[in-house]
Amino acid sequence: MFQKKAVPPDFRLARSFSSKFMQMINRIMRHRWLSVLTVGLFAFMGSAGVGLLQGVPVPNYQDEFAYLLASDTFSHGRVTNPTHPMWIHFESIHIIQRPTYMAKYPPAQGLILAFGQIVTGYPFVGVWISMGIMGAAIFWMLQVWLPRRWALMGGLLVVIHPELSIAGSWAQSYWGGAVAATGGALVFGGLRSLMRQTRVAAAVILGIGVVLLANSRPYEGLVLSLPVAAKLLYWLTGKDGPPLRVSFRHVLFPLFVVIGISAALTAFYNFRITGSVFRLPYQIHEQTYAIIPNFVWQDLQPIPHFHHQTLREFYVNYERSTYDKMQSMAGLLEINFAVWMMYGLLAGSVFSLVPIGAAKIFFPWILRNRWARFATVTYAIFMLGTMPETYHNLHYFAPIVPLNYYFILQAMRLWRWRNRQVGSLIIRVIPILAIAVLVINISQTIKNHDELAPRYQRAKLLDQLKQQEGRHLILVQYGPEHSTEREWVYNEADIDGSKVVWARDMDIKENCKLVQYFKERVIWTLDIEHDDDPVKLNSFQRLSCP
Repeated sequence: MFQKKAVPPDFRLARSFSSKFMQMINRIMRHRWLSVLTVGLFAFMGSAGVGLLQGVPVPNYQDEFAYLLASDTFSHGRVTNPTHPMWIHFESIHIIQRPTYMAKYPPAQGLILAFGQIVTGYPFVGVWISMGIMGAAIFWMLQVWLPRRWALMGGLLVVIHPELSIAGSWAQSYWGGAVAATGGALVFGGLRSLMRQTRVAAAVILGIGVVLLANSRPYEGLVLSLPVAAKLLYWLTGKDGPPLRVSFRHVLFPLFVVIGISAALTAFYNFRITGSVFRLPYQIHEQTYAIIPNFVWQDLQPIPHFHHQTLREFYVNYERSTYDKMQSMAGLLEINFAVWMMYGLLAGSVFSLVPIGAAKIFFPWILRNRWARFATVTYAIFMLGTMPETYHNLHYFAPIVPLNYYFILQAMRLWRWRNRQVGSLIIRVIPILAIAVLVINISQTIKNHDELAPRYQRAKLLDQLKQQEGRHLILVQYGPEHSTEREWVYNEADIDGSKVVWARDMDIKENCKLVQYFKERVIWTLDIEHDDDPVKLNSFQRLSCP
């Protein structure tokens, strides 16, 4: 008789813990909405944990400061702010000063930041909340499109994605991306859920997704919504669609209500900011400052009058070479190919290895599966729709990102169907690789933290002045070596009530008007010659004013 080999206590404990953990996961998976909430909670906690480890996000780019202005405005119960009497000193990129003082962007990102600011006092908490909502929304969508266990794998991939997850720019900056990705997930999930079972709830979710897209990435959201609308209309009018009465009561009416309420609120938002229900803040900004259009088929606008040279340099020269190059078909294709490669490397990351490796069986599967064909056509339309845009960035593609996880998971399923052992290995190895890259990215961010970077110097200077007595005004003067992309002059919604006010240095006459207006403040000057040089405040010589 052979004696049973004794199992080490530590191994028994680990095996017992693993078994109990899997039992807990199985119990959670039996409850659909509990599992969605759990994935969202993990995405939020992961984003917050990485943020606290790397350091609280500090705004860097102009877009971030604009979103923070919107957040500060909303958190104080206002839609916009009155034009300041000294507004000429406060002009800045992506901000309008007249007819009111507000960010140019749609309100969705500002609203989620404002939620974090209202609840905790810190807008960056809103960023982490948006990541939690995105994780939950994509996981919910995957539950509709895939078996639940595969959807759970997708939820894990959303959380550990090296670029688009808890450590990426969407989670650790104010730029956004998560809100638009949430909108895309709700649209795709709502569509398929609605076609599976005609319910009012599914139509409402679909409508909310459209609303989120319209108020975060309106153009890209429109491009994505076109094939979705065509699919929905084809189903409603086809032989497999519901009766007309059901279509109206359970699909069209809820959609019209949700989108109609959003349209009314958008009209009110436009009216309060621009004075017209049909004029967007974005339009006011472009008409006031921009000469380079958003699409390559549009003509250059006449150069407006600028009060500040640094603004002129930004608006006249930024992306001018890109726009000029895209006027030819060869240039258009070359730039978009580079953009798509960038998007593929960042959005695909290590996960892209799975569908690439399964290409031989992946594409035949797409031809056989009607939902795979729809997803592929939608993806193609979306990517083609972004081609004429002058400006590109990773978060512009956020609405289509939820489909990435659908394709990746389907490729994993195909691998497992073709070779169970290889498929099981891929399912284990790919998440490990993703976690490894994620850890490397986090460590590199911490290691490369540069205290002399403009955003950290500005944040440190702001904190120091807020801790001093009294209130302060800083006159900022840029040197010829300053980059227009590193802007310092941004303010809170209530400029007069702010502890620290940033203003542009102008001629003696205009400066003295500003100093007279803020005569109760401590006045400083700040000269920035090179962006990465240490900065130092100097006292403003009031004697220079008459």
